[in-house]
Amino acid sequence: MELVDWIILFGTLLGIVGYGTWKTRQQSSMSGYLKGDNSMKWYTIGLSIMATQASAITFLSTPGQAYESGMGFVQFYFGLPLAVVVISAVFIPLYYKLNVFTAYEYLEKRFDIRVRLITALLFLISRGLAAGITIYAPAIVLSTLLGWNLTFTNLLVGVLVIIYTVSGGTKAVSMTQKWQMGVIFLGMFIAFFLILDYLPDELSFTEAVNIAGFMGKMEIVDTTFDLDNRYTLWTGLLGGFFLSLSYFGTDQSQVQRYLGGKSVTESRLGLLFNAILKIPMQFFILFVGIMVFVFYQFNQPPAFFNQPGLERAKATELRADIEAQEQRYAEAHNEKQAYLEQYLASTNITEKEQAAEQAAAAYQKGENIRGELKELLVKADSSVETKDTDYVFLTFILNYLPHGIIGLLLAVILSAAMSSTAGELNALASTTVVDYYKRLRKKESSNENDVRMSKLFTLIWGLLAIGIALSANLFENLIQLVNVLGSLFYGTILGVFIVAFFLKRVGGSAVLIGAIVGELFVLTLHLLTVFKLIDISYLWYNVLGCLVVVLISFITQLLLPNPQESKI
Repeated sequence: MELVDWIILFGTLLGIVGYGTWKTRQQSSMSGYLKGDNSMKWYTIGLSIMATQASAITFLSTPGQAYESGMGFVQFYFGLPLAVVVISAVFIPLYYKLNVFTAYEYLEKRFDIRVRLITALLFLISRGLAAGITIYAPAIVLSTLLGWNLTFTNLLVGVLVIIYTVSGGTKAVSMTQKWQMGVIFLGMFIAFFLILDYLPDELSFTEAVNIAGFMGKMEIVDTTFDLDNRYTLWTGLLGGFFLSLSYFGTDQSQVQRYLGGKSVTESRLGLLFNAILKIPMQFFILFVGIMVFVFYQFNQPPAFFNQPGLERAKATELRADIEAQEQRYAEAHNEKQAYLEQYLASTNITEKEQAAEQAAAAYQKGENIRGELKELLVKADSSVETKDTDYVFLTFILNYLPHGIIGLLLAVILSAAMSSTAGELNALASTTVVDYYKRLRKKESSNENDVRMSKLFTLIWGLLAIGIALSANLFENLIQLVNVLGSLFYGTILGVFIVAFFLKRVGGSAVLIGAIVGELFVLTLHLLTVFKLIDISYLWYNVLGCLVVVLISFITQLLLPNPQESKI
């Protein structure tokens, strides 16, 4: 990195933080601090929802996911529009009618305080852990490739987020997220057009897509019904529907974004705006990864993208074996590139198809060599993380993009980390204050004290998130855990809300038992998957967890002596 990159990076980050802090510095009421005085317009809500969901991991990992596995990941979001329709029709009007600060307030009105507290607790656990990982995930990649100090990178993101989130609350989060999304879209579009410009002159856009296609990267929809395949049409529609329904309908980090709307209509429009844009946005980010993949078909990629990990492994007695595998990979790449040049030069359809088949075979040969290399790296140094997809896009940025653009794209990554973390801290503080502090406090507190406590708990959760990020190197594979973490809890939380909305005769005791059984079921399912006793995609946790809660609650209520009518 050069001086211009540092100026653009820190100028962008400090400008956004300063703007958010200054514009929202005089939040003095509980409604203003936690709901933005219900002044948010639909486009602010929509961008804020997108920014909270799209963490730095989205922009680091998604292009790498496409590079390795193709476009199929976009199916993960196919259930989102359906979920948003349900939330707009059922959830939002009820939240507004009851004038709640958090989604979990509704559960006490419907059931009792026990259900409210245990559901809020599940949210605090899942989102508290996720906030730390949201900071840590980009920090570990940036520190590894750029040589930045990991502690410094964690503190940089965490402290900047705390400053404006503590200062301005929900309004600061939403206002800064608009600018952060602007930086993110600008950076990604510039990167995309630069990648296209770097492709060979004789390679048209259509031919680039064709090459990605016969290399197996453009299979967008998979209609097979396979429980251990994470990304199929069915896991996306069904598992993605339940995940999205829980995330956008019951997760306070999202609910708080649209509870600040000027009206039910503004909140609905904001949520629908997100549903309409989300799939195209993810498609575009994946397609950026596909174009990086095509670029590397004509420019030799590293045999292993995590270069510092590779160097550590080379420092052992297996150096010669590792370098031999790298040489084999280079030869396979040269063979593949020769076939691709034949493909581009040929005008005969039969010859073109034959060259495409040979190029695809050479590519697969290279991937097999990469797999053997990864096994060798683990043998040389067991601490090397062999899943290197998170390093693909950043490696391309650092090696090929011009200075200035490098600084802008690093600002994109850190802005995404900040926007997502800010939304999470804001929601964690709201839930802590509203569902625990104010609810369990024996005497009434003043409005000024409530705002003061909200700021204090935002600070506390921010420091806890930084603490989790700083200690995250005690664990493995955290960059892949964010969606899994949510799925461990979302099914249970959604099940409680489904019972609340639709099973009017089920009472608090029955749903409490259902929630406990449902959560234990999901955790058991995950442990069995971790120890490879079963093999099931985490997206199904949301479906199965929700169904278990609903079923157990219904059966338990039948066994209880007195049916209970809904309080609402």
